[in-house]
Amino acid sequence: MKTLVTLIAASFLLVLTGCNTVKGVGQDIQKAGEKIEGAAKK
Repeated sequence: MKTLVTLIAASFLLVLTGCNTVKGVGQDIQKAGEKIEGAAKK
């Protein structure tokens, strides 16, 4: 669980540094949420 939280936090930081607009942040967060949701279903 600790590894998962660390991975999510690191991914979130990379996403924030990779986008330039508020719209981009929203899209990146949505994509991250979809990946987390998919991992949770497995």
